[in-house]
Amino acid sequence: MKLVTFAAAGKERLGVVDAKRGILDLNKASAALPDNMIAFIEGGDAALAEAKKVVSAATDSAGWLPLASTKLYAPIPHPRKNIFCIGRNYKAHIEEGARARNIPVKFPPVPEIFSKPFTTVIGPEDNVLRHAKNTDQLDYEVELAIVIGKIALDVPAAKAMDYIFGYTVFNDVTARDKQQAHGQWFKGKSFDTFGPMGPSITTKDEFGDPSGHRITLRVNGETRQDSNTSDLLFGIPAIIEAVCASLTLHPGDVIATGTPSGVALGMTPQKFLNVGDVMEAEVEGVGVLRNKVVA
Repeated sequence: MKLVTFAAAGKERLGVVDAKRGILDLNKASAALPDNMIAFIEGGDAALAEAKKVVSAATDSAGWLPLASTKLYAPIPHPRKNIFCIGRNYKAHIEEGARARNIPVKFPPVPEIFSKPFTTVIGPEDNVLRHAKNTDQLDYEVELAIVIGKIALDVPAAKAMDYIFGYTVFNDVTARDKQQAHGQWFKGKSFDTFGPMGPSITTKDEFGDPSGHRITLRVNGETRQDSNTSDLLFGIPAIIEAVCASLTLHPGDVIATGTPSGVALGMTPQKFLNVGDVMEAEVEGVGVLRNKVVA
């Protein structure tokens, strides 16, 4: 099941996507279902079961909205916390980053965790601001993101998959010069609009094994990143275990799992983003997240 947050009469609504019929407003279809994503996730298995029942019973005339002409927001437009992120988690990306900075290649012994403020989050087709006065090196990073389904604290890797609700696409947009100047990652990754997310959340039952999904990013149609989630240095269970160690995760929390090679920083010559560039971040099994860079 693919779930979205969409616009209807100027309000945010919760919907399910059917490839042929479009978007169905779940709350309108069933009063037993909430009208927002976080409440739906908190509803757990009962909410999922009700949603599947509603979709199965819906007729073609049940008020489906056309997907192509319906405005989508980020699936979780207002996260309650920062977005958790894992740095340097694809081997080839670690190598290209080391080459770009002229330092030895060293793989991290544990997941490297940072965060991005919820104020970075935007949705599909929303614009990424160039922030030219504060960066000369605007970069992209396509990532598979985990959406947590229930409260998680000190969960071992062996049980971590039970705490996942689903998966979405995240673009960890980065000001590389600010990242390097500050000696850590927070500021360079935290400018407004630097967290595109979407277009949907694919539930874990439909997404299947998170290892083995193709992950790509195109700039103006040119493929820059093309990899597979099987190349993650630390897999999904290890990531969840590391993030929730002595730190409580709640339903709707988002963890971006790292980006593969092909970022502008690692290219020769480096091809940083400029006004007018269009990014298309894609994860197999979720969809395409498209955003344009504007002044």
